[in-house]
Amino acid sequence: MGNDRSRVVSSFTLIKGSLIGESYTVFHDWDFSISRRENFRRVRENNTIGATSVHWARDVAKVLNRRFEPSGRDRPLVDLARGNCDLEIWKPLLLWHMTRDEFLVRDFLVNWLYPRWTEGAIQLRSADLVPYLKSLARNRGVLLSGQWSDVTTARVASGLLRLAVDFGFLMGKAARQFTSYHMPDSSFIYLLHAMVDQGMSARGIIESDDWHMYLMNSADVERELLRLHQFHKVQYEVAGSLVKLELPERSTGAYAKEIVA
Repeated sequence: MGNDRSRVVSSFTLIKGSLIGESYTVFHDWDFSISRRENFRRVRENNTIGATSVHWARDVAKVLNRRFEPSGRDRPLVDLARGNCDLEIWKPLLLWHMTRDEFLVRDFLVNWLYPRWTEGAIQLRSADLVPYLKSLARNRGVLLSGQWSDVTTARVASGLLRLAVDFGFLMGKAARQFTSYHMPDSSFIYLLHAMVDQGMSARGIIESDDWHMYLMNSADVERELLRLHQFHKVQYEVAGSLVKLELPERSTGAYAKEIVA
């Protein structure tokens, strides 16, 4: 899974949406003593998510199997759900882990939604997204899974905007508006750990485009770091071009355990 499909754009997974509640329930009940296949079989056959139909339970299992590696890179996310992590802390982390595989979710948030936010857009509609989605086929290295009809493109556009609502960046229905979003401290520090685990430098973390997914720029990140430094939650010091960042734990997994301790 993972790397070889990371730039494949699937209309199926996007139309199914964020699946925040379903993801949390599945991972809360995840059993590491059995196989991944068996865990997802339980979702389908035992309806552990309380789905209203057999088809929906099957589709949820298919999407989560596509998006995540519960015993691999996404283990900290699963551990948090198993430890009853507060959902408002968990949601931004779900988005981070989801976008390690869902190329279009990240690209939409970073390269379409964030620019609309910086421009001060008042209202966003599904039709506004269509030119962007139609341009994907011309992007080198991006592979659409199947041919998208106009109806499919419209459904993907609607799904992406609905996903932004689910994660708290937008509000409204037919016409969406930006909200005043602020990430919980524990979520922010988790993402710092995740970026360090990816080998990013302190300066690289501050300037990372990944923060744009959360409607944050580098100045916002620096302000958060300075505030958390004042409360002794991280150590952040700047001397000219030198940046020092020390985090509470040695890894993302260790910090996840600290959150639910």
